[in-house]
Amino acid sequence: MIKRIPAEQRPLSLTTALMLLAALAGIVYLTGLAWPWMSTWLAGLSSFQLGFLASFVAGMFTAVGALPIFMLRRISQATEDALMGFGAGVMLAATAFELVLPALEVAETQYASVTFSLAVLVLGVGIGGGLFLALHRLVPQDRFRIGIENTPDAARIRGIYLFIFAIALHNLPEGLAVGVGFGGDVRDGITLAVGIGLQNMPEGLIVAVAMMSLGYGKWAAFGMALLTGLIQPVGGLIGAAAVSLSQVMLPWGMAFAGGAMLFVISHEIIPGSHKHGYQTRATAGVLIGFITLIAIDLSIG
Repeated sequence: MIKRIPAEQRPLSLTTALMLLAALAGIVYLTGLAWPWMSTWLAGLSSFQLGFLASFVAGMFTAVGALPIFMLRRISQATEDALMGFGAGVMLAATAFELVLPALEVAETQYASVTFSLAVLVLGVGIGGGLFLALHRLVPQDRFRIGIENTPDAARIRGIYLFIFAIALHNLPEGLAVGVGFGGDVRDGITLAVGIGLQNMPEGLIVAVAMMSLGYGKWAAFGMALLTGLIQPVGGLIGAAAVSLSQVMLPWGMAFAGGAMLFVISHEIIPGSHKHGYQTRATAGVLIGFITLIAIDLSIG
């Protein structure tokens, strides 16, 4: 006799994965379809308003990604790694095409010198990556305590909390990137916001599932995923305020945000998705994510 597994305990199935891919295709299509109307409405907003609004919406994608927990209990490690790889691919494309290259173009326009523009890019990326490396090392993660040191599963539980904390922490540079992105071409800002929003969806699902594995209810797990996403508007406010004060800051802000994003991708997301033995699926996710962001950019164009 085949034992039926309750819906809340089933892993993410192939059908569900295909539904997620269909949803992504729908997002790409609807973004392109709605762009003429969106561009007219967005033209009436300041770069500061755009940066904050877009970073808030991108952060809310974390909650959208957590919605499947109301139907599922867990996801397989292979699927989790593939989803994280997808997020890394989206962020890589967004960093390259919506931050680094536009930063170089704006710097060339402002300074009329390829050499000086390249210096701005190198310094900005270096400072952005270096600052978040320092922040990563200064945050006392190895001394993080939650009052469960004497329980049998203390190490596992602490590890889950630290993972959620790391997700929340790296949402800050992502929000910063969205806020800065609207200082230049609005289309680039929209693409960046959608890309980071897509990247937030698997993170929201994984955070919610991790919280449920600790015994939290579905609504509490959903709330935690939502809270991690709300870090992004904070970064969005900082980035939007910086570029709103002076356009001179725009190439520096873009390069800085690009460096911060590259640090998050290289130091946290890709290594995390490649350490469980599912490197091929994670790499496939990177490729799909990279192409998805480019498709979104082309649909808006």
